Amino acid sequence: MEAARPHSTAGKFVVVGGGIAGVTCAEQLAINFPSEDILLITASPVIKAVTNFKQVSKVLEEFDVEEQPSTMLENRFPNIKVIESGVKQLKSEDHCVLTEDGSQHVYRKLCLCAGAKPKLICEGNPYVLGIRDTDSAQEFQKQLTKAKRIMIIGNGGIALELVYEVEGCEVIWAIKDKAIGNTFFDAGAAEFLTSELIAEKPGSKIVHKRTRYTTEGTKKEAGTKTNVSNIGSALGPDWHEGLNLKGTKEFSHKIHIETMCEVKKIYLQKEFKISKKKSLTFPRDHHIQSLTTDKEIWPVYVELTNGKIFGCDFIVSATGVIPNTEPFLCGNNFDLGEDGGLKVDDHMHTSLPDIYAAGDICTASWQPSPFWQQMRLWTQARQMGWYAAKCMAAATLGDSIDMDFSFELFAHVTKFFNYKVVLLGKYNAQSLGSDHELMLRCTKGQEYIKVVMQNGRMMGAVLIGDTNLEETFENLILNQMNLSSYGEHLLDPNIDIEDYFD
Repeated sequence: MEAARPHSTAGKFVVVGGGIAGVTCAEQLAINFPSEDILLITASPVIKAVTNFKQVSKVLEEFDVEEQPSTMLENRFPNIKVIESGVKQLKSEDHCVLTEDGSQHVYRKLCLCAGAKPKLICEGNPYVLGIRDTDSAQEFQKQLTKAKRIMIIGNGGIALELVYEVEGCEVIWAIKDKAIGNTFFDAGAAEFLTSELIAEKPGSKIVHKRTRYTTEGTKKEAGTKTNVSNIGSALGPDWHEGLNLKGTKEFSHKIHIETMCEVKKIYLQKEFKISKKKSLTFPRDHHIQSLTTDKEIWPVYVELTNGKIFGCDFIVSATGVIPNTEPFLCGNNFDLGEDGGLKVDDHMHTSLPDIYAAGDICTASWQPSPFWQQMRLWTQARQMGWYAAKCMAAATLGDSIDMDFSFELFAHVTKFFNYKVVLLGKYNAQSLGSDHELMLRCTKGQEYIKVVMQNGRMMGAVLIGDTNLEETFENLILNQMNLSSYGEHLLDPNIDIEDYFD
């Protein structure tokens, strides 16, 4: 029993992970318990801090992610102590975390926020690069300066951002779905964005306030070499800003998309020569699939399940992430979700006493609100880290706590192909089956609006472009007003919806 444990061994609040979830959790604990020591254990010399936080509406929030030396966090919160070391072992029965520097830290309450690691299509291949943290993003930039052609495998957020940002280099993008951005969009939205992808890029971009990422200075300052296997915390929004993503050629961008396929085999140059197989040149026309044999010799070749083979300088594996649970499982009987994450209840508590989890490492296993789903995104990492700290504080003080409002409605704002993108609720009709209808409004090159309706009520929405409808739609989803009487007029551009429902 926790109450019976002598105070001398009760230990401290310990948080593992220097990403958005871990830092937010540690900050919140430091505010709640100003006279207590809060330990933050992180393998990286830098931490990710949330800055310029802005509550756009009830649930929708925008913020910048700034990479900072851990001393800045300690200066802001004198009761936070950062331990720069990876976790070697968790001994849950002893309430103790062993770190790679040989120390052991006894905890009263522990929150695991160790994030996730890239799901690489092929381990140990020097030509396969996963992009997850700042170091891997900078390695990608370095490789790209020498590249004439790269191949991107995957259809999530990082793949979407990369194909648009890369210049001066041919890009072959292989996706297993029919359309791009399957995690975020339906085929209509994908079509709206694909035309933007193939067109020349505009000169001016949306301006960002985000701080440029750099680890060079902090690493030298810290004077320690980071272990290659220690995965840094996830990149924040606009991670590619400040990286010069330019290849060797003098054109803006050339992209060819191969749909409905996956990687069958990867050949190194020597293996490919022995195989006597033929690779294809970069397709010059989006409509005519000309199959010409490529005379150029490439360092690596990719055979796709559709039978096509392309050579390239290197491959970017952007096929999603796996929760980074490995350091904590040995000798501890955690309940795991189907996706490999640590299962947490509606108070962010894992199946083991006094251990909480937040962010990409965890799997939400409570009965969710009808308009919310877990996605491993920065916004949810911040919300979960904040709420986990609140729950840890409540449990310590013997208080009760209600589920945070941010879990009522899924809400995410991001940017793809220079468009503002807002996703609300069941924006892709997730788990609604066939019992729903879609309403669309699209102005090419300007906006794409989709709402998901069920029994006359709004369940979700996708807003691409500057629509200014996010707050109105958020309210309509949350209050479940019956909109049947408006019919098709709900998205009529001549009617100012905001005036109706504000």
